[in-house]
Amino acid sequence: MLTVIIFIVVISILVLVHEAGHFFAAKRAGMKVEEFGLGFPPRLTGWKRGGTLYSINLIPFGGFVRIFGENGEHRTAPGSFGAGSFFAKVAVVVSGVLMNFLFAVLLLMLGNFLGLRVGIFDAATEARAAQKEVQILEVAPDSPASVAGLQPLDVITGFRDGATFVGTDSPEDVQHYAYDHAGSETTIDIVRGGSPEELPLHLRQPQGPTEGPIGISLALTGIVRYSWYESIWRGIIAAAILFWGILVGYWTILKSLIVSGHTGADVSGPVGIATLTGQAARIGFNYLMQFVAMISVNLAVLNILPFPALDGGRLVLVAAEKLRGRALSGRIEEAINAIGFVILILLMVAVTIKDIVKFF
Repeated sequence: MLTVIIFIVVISILVLVHEAGHFFAAKRAGMKVEEFGLGFPPRLTGWKRGGTLYSINLIPFGGFVRIFGENGEHRTAPGSFGAGSFFAKVAVVVSGVLMNFLFAVLLLMLGNFLGLRVGIFDAATEARAAQKEVQILEVAPDSPASVAGLQPLDVITGFRDGATFVGTDSPEDVQHYAYDHAGSETTIDIVRGGSPEELPLHLRQPQGPTEGPIGISLALTGIVRYSWYESIWRGIIAAAILFWGILVGYWTILKSLIVSGHTGADVSGPVGIATLTGQAARIGFNYLMQFVAMISVNLAVLNILPFPALDGGRLVLVAAEKLRGRALSGRIEEAINAIGFVILILLMVAVTIKDIVKFF
């Protein structure tokens, strides 16, 4: 239940941040914002101020902004989206994406100041890091680790062989113990979500150079903090790297889908994101901040893609209107957005079903 509540709060904040970008840009451009809703209808209550209805709705997932004439109607009416200048329309369309990116920057700046857990791969980071831990990054399918129930982000503290406990302070310590005891049974000590656990583990005999006795990838991690002024530029750079990486990821998925007919990646929908959000929250607030920043950048990248019903698709229509010197008919524009919306809903349903099968 707590996972569901955290997920609803996170998604609501991210969507409201996005919609607030559209809201403020439209207001600044002199467009009439008919409604700014928290959640989705049916409406529970609302109040009107400055010509805008501020509503609270029953379905608690994010929110929406309704701009007068945003779907191609009332193009010449004062205060409508269609009557705005080209640059005003572009600003309104891209403002949601920009707000999601800036929100991620803010979270990463705050995280760098308060302290983020990062991988230690060089001497400078190791010297600066505190609270060092050996963490699991990935668990191979059908491996001894998978059978034992090990999960990514678990902290390995050591192994037990009867009454003997062998502590592990580095990934090398884990590897040496695993290879020295390959083919035997042991107990692995971990910390998950702040709680220590002991799991029985079979250490297999490796069958090749790419197969280890456990079936995990590891990293030494630590908490690294920076001054407030250094946190600013580090937050900006981290968000930019995230944006580029996610953009490349979407391109790779699309390319694989066109070439081979499958995504070539494990794509998660609402259920998968909710599960991961719960895991991040249980591990700690800083992990949750990092995860929310990643989702925020993901929403920014997703919305800027040139697909109907997304901000990127609307941007294409605005650009086409500028190049043609006249707009598409309102009926055609509505049909394009409606088709895009239906496709997105179907994709979300398909991914959600896949998530349910995978996680439950």
